[in-house]
Amino acid sequence: MVNILITDEIHKDAVEILKRVGEVEIATNLNKMELKRKIKDIDVIVIRSGTKLTRDILEHAKKLKIIARAGVGVDNIDIQYATEKGIIVVNSPDASSISVAELTMGLMLSAARNIPQATASLKRGEWDRKSFKGVELYGKTLGVIGLGRIGQQVVKRAKAFGMNIVGYDPYISEEVARSLGVKLLSDINELCKVSDFITLHVPLTPKTRHIIGREQISLMKKNVIIINCARGGLIDEKALYEALRNRKIRAAALDVFEEEPPKNNPLLTLDNVIGTPHQGASTEEAQKSAGIIVAEQVVKILRGEPAENIVNLPAIPSEKMGKLKPYMDLAEKLGLMTIQLLDRSIEKVKLIYSGELAKEDTEMVKRSFLIGMLSPILLAGVNLINAPTVAKNRNIKVIEGTISESEYGNAIKVLAEGNSESISLVGSVIEGRPVLREINGYRVDIKPEGIICIIRHIDRPGMIGKVGLLLGDYGINIAGMQVGRKEPGGESIMVLNVDHVIPEDVLEKLKNLENIRDAKVINL
Repeated sequence: MVNILITDEIHKDAVEILKRVGEVEIATNLNKMELKRKIKDIDVIVIRSGTKLTRDILEHAKKLKIIARAGVGVDNIDIQYATEKGIIVVNSPDASSISVAELTMGLMLSAARNIPQATASLKRGEWDRKSFKGVELYGKTLGVIGLGRIGQQVVKRAKAFGMNIVGYDPYISEEVARSLGVKLLSDINELCKVSDFITLHVPLTPKTRHIIGREQISLMKKNVIIINCARGGLIDEKALYEALRNRKIRAAALDVFEEEPPKNNPLLTLDNVIGTPHQGASTEEAQKSAGIIVAEQVVKILRGEPAENIVNLPAIPSEKMGKLKPYMDLAEKLGLMTIQLLDRSIEKVKLIYSGELAKEDTEMVKRSFLIGMLSPILLAGVNLINAPTVAKNRNIKVIEGTISESEYGNAIKVLAEGNSESISLVGSVIEGRPVLREINGYRVDIKPEGIICIIRHIDRPGMIGKVGLLLGDYGINIAGMQVGRKEPGGESIMVLNVDHVIPEDVLEKLKNLENIRDAKVINL
C-alpha cells in the first residue's frame, strides 16, 4: 500500500483521486518535529507553499518517492537534495497561470488609478477627487520580465488594453516573442529604461535574486509602476523603498515579499505601495485545478506512466517521449553492458548519437544509459532523476557528441574507459527493439537480453566446436551464437546467448582454451 501524506489544504476532488492509489492521511499545520517523524514512513507527500521541505526534513525521508507541489513555485523544496535522493518532484505550473495574470492586471490598474487609496479615503467620509489622479494603461510600454506561462497570459491581457510590450527572457526565442507581439530585449537594463510599467514573472533562483536592484531602479522612468506577483526576493526591497519614498518611481504593487508574512516592512508604510498577501493563485478555480493536476501526476507516476510536470526532469512533450522511448531502452542496455564489460570500473564515457537521433534532445537517452551503467554498482536506487548527480559524485565523466550519418541509421555509439581498458559498443533500434550492432569494432547482430558470453579469440578452425563442447559438458545450453571478425585468421569475437549463468570455474576453463584471449559473461 502506498502511503500518501497531505500537509497543506488541497481541493477535496484531488484528495479523492489520491485515495484511488493509496492510503491518504491529511495532517496540516505540522511543526518541524512532527513533519520529520511523519515523513519517515510515507511514499508521497502533497504540499502547497506552507510546507517547507528543506534538506534537514528530507534527510528523514526513508521511503519518499514523490513530492507533489499543488502550485507553481518550488522554492520551498530543496530540489537539489531531492534529486540526489532520487525523489521525483512534480508541480502544477498551468493551474494558476490565469489567476496570477488576472491579479497582475488588477494590481496594475489599481496602482495606476490609486483605487485602494481612493477607496480608503471614501470610507473615511472624504470626497477627494484631486489627490488620486491616475494614469492610463493605453499607449504605455509594459516591460515583462519572464515570458513563460504566466508572462504570456499577462501579455495577452495587456495587449487588450492597447499597451506596447517589451520583454526580457533569455530562454525565449525571437520567433516566440514575435508570435506574442513582444519586442524581445537582450538586456534587463534596457527594459528598465523604456518601460512605463514593469511586471516580473520569473522563479526565485540565485541568478534572479534582486534582479531588480539599485542599478535597475536608477535607470527607470520617474513615473514607472512596478508589479510583482512572482516571488519575493526578485526585487531589492531596500532599494525599492528608497526609490518610492523619494518619488524616484511612481508606485509599486506587490503580492509577494522577501519575508512572508512581512514584519515591520517599511514598504507598507508608504502611500504609493499597494499589496495583497500572496494571493496570486488564490481563486477557487486555480486551487481546484492545482490539486487535481498534481494528484493526476502522482497517479501516473505510481502506475509507471509518463508525467508531464516533473520539475527535476527535462520537460519533453509526450510525442517526443514516445519517439525517444525505444532509444532510452537501448541506452539502458548499453549502459548495463558497459559496466559489466569494464569489470565495474569506469572513469569516462562518450555517447555519440547518429542519424535523426542526433537532432533530438537526448538528455533522457543519456540518463537512461546512466541508469543501466550505475544500477549494478549501487545499493541505493538510481533513476532518471538522480542518475546524472550519482555519476558526477562518482567522478564519472560523461561526454555527448553527434554525427550526421551512420551505416546503422539512428544509432548510439558508446566509447568507455575503465581503470585499465576501454570498450566501444554500437546499438540501434529495429522494429522498435534494441539491437547490438558492434562490439569493439566487430560486427554483430544480437538482441541485448538475457545472459550473454562474449569471447575474444584467434580465428582458428574448430573454435566454435571447442567452446560448445566445453559448455555442453557442464550442462550450459547455447541458445544462439554469432562470430564477428575483421580478417580471416585474425582476432575475432564470439557472442553466445546462453540459458544458464556460467560459473566462475567454468569461465576460467573457457579462458584457458587454446587461442582464447578473454571471456566475459554479462547479464542483461
